[in-house]
Amino acid sequence: MSAFSVLQDAIADRAFPASSIAVTHQGNLIALKAFGHFTYEPDSPSVTTATLFDLASVTKAVATTTMAMLLYERGLLELDAPVAGTVPEFLADSCGEVDHRRRDVTFRMLLAHSSGLPAYEKLFLKTQVREELLRAAFTTSLSADPNSRAEYSDIGFIILGAALERIAGEPLDIFCQREIFGPLAMANTTFNPPAELRYHIPPTLDDHTFRHRIIQGEVHDENAFVLGGVAGHAGLFSTAEDVSKFAHAILECGAGAPSASSGQAPAREAPKSQQTSGKCRHILKPETLALFTRRESLPAGTSRALGWDTPSAPSQAGKHFGPTSFGHLGYTGTSIWIDPDRQLSITLLTNRTWPDCSNQAIKQVRPKFHDAIIEALDKAQ
Repeated sequence: MSAFSVLQDAIADRAFPASSIAVTHQGNLIALKAFGHFTYEPDSPSVTTATLFDLASVTKAVATTTMAMLLYERGLLELDAPVAGTVPEFLADSCGEVDHRRRDVTFRMLLAHSSGLPAYEKLFLKTQVREELLRAAFTTSLSADPNSRAEYSDIGFIILGAALERIAGEPLDIFCQREIFGPLAMANTTFNPPAELRYHIPPTLDDHTFRHRIIQGEVHDENAFVLGGVAGHAGLFSTAEDVSKFAHAILECGAGAPSASSGQAPAREAPKSQQTSGKCRHILKPETLALFTRRESLPAGTSRALGWDTPSAPSQAGKHFGPTSFGHLGYTGTSIWIDPDRQLSITLLTNRTWPDCSNQAIKQVRPKFHDAIIEALDKAQ
């Protein structure tokens, strides 16, 4: 079955109403396609390759982790420094008690989802504005000892995003626009899309419990909504083509990177006069990329890298992505997977949460789609 047929069948089976994809291979954009309509209604607008989607947690990789890489290169972020050094509010838990384990939580642990923080909390139900929700996140009680287990945590990335803003001295969205999206010509990538674009974006939820309206062109995640639409864990909107530009740039960055087993230390930022204008290395150095995308050795059995995931068994990446691959998923039905050995990236954007988040069919569609792409490429070679 062809990769495009996988998506067309998924839409027919109501796995999701809308989809847009982009594939880059060996330096070329080899596929850019759109499928379906904004909703299941017959008169719903058709999706085009210019359609923006709510990236959900793909924000963690494209925006927040890339910001962390840049701050690391500039010597401003120490991965093994305690988070409490930047966010002293983190030392006390929600009961106001000092939990001494919290002193041991590092930025590396937040990035690797091994901090001991819980996966998710409905902080939006007890807060109304950004500062209130941030305080609630900072004081969320640990559910495990730091570095004892890997548990994917939105709370950890909310805290990470706020900490990076303090280190950089500016909001995450402003930093990312200047340092990432602008240089990579990601002209259609933004937090908080302007009002005139909202009805050109597929809706993600018919919300009957919190906002009591159709969620279209505003962030699906409720915690990110209370945070003003700009958060470390969610909030970014983009097109498949823009995400593929990012992925392609990451692949270019990886050229010449040391192998995962080389033990070579990442370099710090070169003087501007030594950087190549217009090249991805102007954004990130290969050593930095190697460090952040290499699977962590602790906790035992984790599939996590720093801000990225790696293929596991079974994997949403499918069965063909190689051992150096990395990627990320988004709750709304989005994903990005990158295989440096194949020089391949696959971006899949959907709104599988429409109308009510109950449909989990994306879990079968994603790996089947990825496998079909790679099998077609292998057959063509």
